[in-house]
Amino acid sequence: MKYLFAAVMLTSAVVGFSEAASAAGGCGPGWYRGAYGGCRPMRGPVVVAPAPVVVAPPVVVVRPRVCPYGFRWYAGRCRPF
Repeated sequence: MKYLFAAVMLTSAVVGFSEAASAAGGCGPGWYRGAYGGCRPMRGPVVVAPAPVVVAPPVVVVRPRVCPYGFRWYAGRCRPF
């Protein structure tokens, strides 16, 4: 019985300490309590946003003439003006 009691006490102590360690002082992950009790970010790796991508202006290409002069493409075929 005393071994069972010791095992329960050990288990509750381990669970109790692991919960307190993950709380990080109530500030959350990546933050800590400062000198005056406020939450401050931890100094870690700085994440920099990627540079904006420069997009070239669109290239205008003149279509080759499909219909002979005097005709235009309309409704799926060449038709006279």
